[in-house]
Amino acid sequence: MAGPALQAWGLGAALRSRAALRPLGLLAPPCRGLAGPGPGQEALEENPFYGKYRHKIQELRRSSPDVFESRMEKRNEVKKQPVGYSKQGEFIKCMEEKAEGLGTKTSKGGFTKDKTLDSILNVEMVKEKSAEEIKQIWNQYFSAKDTVYAVIPAEKFDLIWKRAQKCPSFLYALPRKEGYEFFVGQWSGTELHFTSLINIQSKGESAPSQLVLYHYPELQKEKGIVLMTAEMDSKFLVVHEAQCLANQVQLFYATDRSQTYELVETFNHRSSEFKYMSVIAELEQSGLGRELRPGQVSDKS
Repeated sequence: MAGPALQAWGLGAALRSRAALRPLGLLAPPCRGLAGPGPGQEALEENPFYGKYRHKIQELRRSSPDVFESRMEKRNEVKKQPVGYSKQGEFIKCMEEKAEGLGTKTSKGGFTKDKTLDSILNVEMVKEKSAEEIKQIWNQYFSAKDTVYAVIPAEKFDLIWKRAQKCPSFLYALPRKEGYEFFVGQWSGTELHFTSLINIQSKGESAPSQLVLYHYPELQKEKGIVLMTAEMDSKFLVVHEAQCLANQVQLFYATDRSQTYELVETFNHRSSEFKYMSVIAELEQSGLGRELRPGQVSDKS
């Protein structure tokens, strides 16, 4: 069931096949905690969630030792960058260009390239319907699918969009049994791409997206709503985890609380002052992601 923040937007998530989706999440401590002396392999293995990626890392080490060593060497460069720094936006554009050259509509990771609203909805037909009717159609369609979706009020999306232009990236946190897994969210047009921080630290600019939120403002002026849906890599995220990340976009980008949005501004423009624990504090205070805590009892009062 969608939480209070989801209900405020009409944001929903279908969880019928949740048991079939198995996450491979990794908790990523601050960048400086991962970097270490020598080639960096020892420091990487010290990460409490290294085991979840051990097979892929060892496979890379065996099949492409030069590439592996090169990535380990780049870890010192990561250490010098602000927390969460990445070339994700450039990577997204690069992958789009490659996909165009191959004449494909699918980008790396299986995500749909140029996922238009027309590919989901008959836009001309729904223009004759009210905003409430469109909302019902959208929610009914996606309620049978394992994904995250939303109908966002136009004024809320205006606020998010204006802030995204000034602050296109942010660090988000997912509660885990062992602590938190950090994800970097990077806007590319009206798409919001997420990938785990440790994925960026280990793969650099080649780190692919693990979740993409697609926002459609085509009906914003006429109907006063913006439609949203998502695609995710089910090897790394399940629906309720993607839902938690989507909720945090509202928490940090659509907030009326200046102290909360100030974290986004600090991350983008004063990175040396950014404290990742402040993100966790805001997340805990909001109650978002409470259901992701193993053994957590929900407050139903």
